[in-house]
Amino acid sequence: MEEEEEPIQNLWQEVRDLTLGTSTQINHLSTPPTPLQFLRDYVSPNKPCLISNAVNHWPATTLWQSTHYLTNTLSSSTVSLHLTPTGRADALSPNPISPSSLCFASAEVKHLPFPDALTRVLESEMGCVGYLQQQNDCFRSEYGALSKDCDSDFAWASKAFGCLPEAVNLWIGNELSETSFHKDHYENIYAVVSGEKHFLLLPPTDVHRMYIREYPAAEYHYSQDTGKFSLELEEPVRNVPWCSVNPYPSPELKEKEMTKFPLYFNGPRPFEVTVKAGEILYLPSMWFHHVKQSPDSRGLTIAVNYCNNLLLFKQKLKGRKEDRKRKPYLILFISFPRILELNCCFSDRV
Repeated sequence: MEEEEEPIQNLWQEVRDLTLGTSTQINHLSTPPTPLQFLRDYVSPNKPCLISNAVNHWPATTLWQSTHYLTNTLSSSTVSLHLTPTGRADALSPNPISPSSLCFASAEVKHLPFPDALTRVLESEMGCVGYLQQQNDCFRSEYGALSKDCDSDFAWASKAFGCLPEAVNLWIGNELSETSFHKDHYENIYAVVSGEKHFLLLPPTDVHRMYIREYPAAEYHYSQDTGKFSLELEEPVRNVPWCSVNPYPSPELKEKEMTKFPLYFNGPRPFEVTVKAGEILYLPSMWFHHVKQSPDSRGLTIAVNYCNNLLLFKQKLKGRKEDRKRKPYLILFISFPRILELNCCFSDRV
């Protein structure tokens, strides 16, 4: 172990000893917490948790099991279909100009009537994988006809955050869709309605293990004539900082990847979480996460996530008087791990 790596590795261990524990499992709550419990035990220490019995009352838990219901309700809705050759959008791929290097590849996005788009997802296979998603509040815009089937927010979470969700998004995919390691700058309440989601989680203090580098941005383009994708670099060149680690390298590449990224493969194991239908994952902001999924009997995985921003904590750190007067107890629960995370969030450095 190189001398300069020792303080970093000590930090990983100290954060786990302080709040996260040494297990690879996260806390599992059998019922939703109160706002105070959620703030004190999870939001403040920047600690994820799995929650059961929080969406049992949603009509979506039964209605969305019917593909006919979905296509009938959304028959006149145009939605965003993301297409890739492998199911890995917003992920690293060989650079089309220099295959020995990598680029940041984004999906081709088509806007189709929902029934046609869903068919493309159900008929996906390696070579052309469809994923229904659009992260800009798509559940309340593109999928607004379904919004009555879910709560607009989780009251216990909104009270703890001090605000309502900024965005609510819907995700419909299959077992081929995979999300590479990344972090988000918002508090995420992630509810699975059908199928299962499999998360790998690492706290913000493990940022060095992600080997974040800058990669040129590129976009897939699908040809109806050839039935194949091409990958084209953006012009002008735009670089994207992204995690270099693939936690599931192919057998022939595993040894090479372990040599390239020893801090990841030789460090503490990620937290492993399977979120089943009817369960919720609280994913704190700035946590790195990688996601795979297993479909239901129809071949679909459906989830809804609620995004709350860090405005409340920004206000606390800036010492805004109106916030202290409105909810003075909240400042007491901003813990050391959360302050570390906020410092990372507001810093210009990745």
